[in-house]
Amino acid sequence: MNPQPTIDAMRTAAQTLRVGDVREQLHALQELRHAVDAAQAALLVELEASKDFELDGASTLNTWVRNQLRMDSGQASSLVRGAIVARDLPLVADAAFDGQISAQHVRAFVYGLKHVGLEPMRQHEEVLLAVALEHAPSDLFETIKHLKDQVHPEDLDDAWERGMDREDFQVNAVPDGWHVTGFLNTVTGAKLKAVLDSVSAPRDKEDDRTGSQRRVQGLDDLLDSILANGLPSDKGVRPHLSVFVDADTLAAATDEVDRDSEHAADAEPATLAGFGSIGPNLLAYLACLSQMTTFVTGKPDANRQAQILNAGRVKYEPTLIQRRAVLARQKGVCATPGCNHTHLEIHHSIWWSHGGTTDLDLLVGLCVRCHHLIHRGRLHVTGNAVDGFEFTNRAGRSLRPQRQTSYRRAA
Repeated sequence: MNPQPTIDAMRTAAQTLRVGDVREQLHALQELRHAVDAAQAALLVELEASKDFELDGASTLNTWVRNQLRMDSGQASSLVRGAIVARDLPLVADAAFDGQISAQHVRAFVYGLKHVGLEPMRQHEEVLLAVALEHAPSDLFETIKHLKDQVHPEDLDDAWERGMDREDFQVNAVPDGWHVTGFLNTVTGAKLKAVLDSVSAPRDKEDDRTGSQRRVQGLDDLLDSILANGLPSDKGVRPHLSVFVDADTLAAATDEVDRDSEHAADAEPATLAGFGSIGPNLLAYLACLSQMTTFVTGKPDANRQAQILNAGRVKYEPTLIQRRAVLARQKGVCATPGCNHTHLEIHHSIWWSHGGTTDLDLLVGLCVRCHHLIHRGRLHVTGNAVDGFEFTNRAGRSLRPQRQTSYRRAA
């Protein structure tokens, strides 16, 4: 390796640090850092070729780097790849040794040589180097990606198909909130990005919220709108937060009794459907916003009469509150054993035409397909939500019974 470019960069930096202003000093240090990175990468390549790292008892270059330079092996590998590939792009190599571009810029060229190809990268080396000299590594990377898309357009459709195979979206409860993970295909991701960009835009020039705060608040506002207006597939039942809570816990959260009282201390914590237990402060917050349907468990206090969700023979069609109670009780999933379909319809376990009543414990949520099977005589359901619904097939063979819990809605 010719050390002269690095020595020249060090002399320039030293001179600037003595007489230059702060801005010039920062520029000089940045160029020196880039030159040192390039020189270090070149020396690592020489060490790799000579195998002299074995003289220090290291079996590989990465082992030597970890032990002798205390450098992360990934960082060392990146420097080595950059130096090796830079041999194919002499203009890039010269700029790196002169400290004009950073190691991150060089990594973008490494990506280009691997994914675009040697000949296209050589053909466009001057143009790409001009981008590197004037712009950040991320801008250079996007430029090289654009070149890749032009040179290999077939890769775009391949990537789209791979994305379709990978797509997933999960929202899982964790102790302090919800963990959102997933991978969206090109079209679905673009739709989500467009919606999030719209709902998270700054309100005005005085909006000093961070980007993450605006995105979360925008998503929250969007969900509020859905909860308020519902979806066509909900069959009249708007998506809603459902909370199951002991009467004493509810009374304590709404300040009807002292939270430190004996009854409040012994009460079970409230449960947010789909999440788990929640504390009294969050329960009180949700109750204040009136954004939840509360189902009271246990025996309600004499001064707090609960509405019993039974209509008897007075009304055939289940009420909206009954529908919500059934959906919450089953966590939105069909009650038929082994069926995980959603978008439920409400069925009387004792048919109305057979003298059944529209009482909550006799109402069961079934997906459209299972509901059709029942009315075609191929599936049967008996029992109630307290003792458990029992399903049998056409031959009378019993399926795994489902045991549900009955809930009453707070007045």
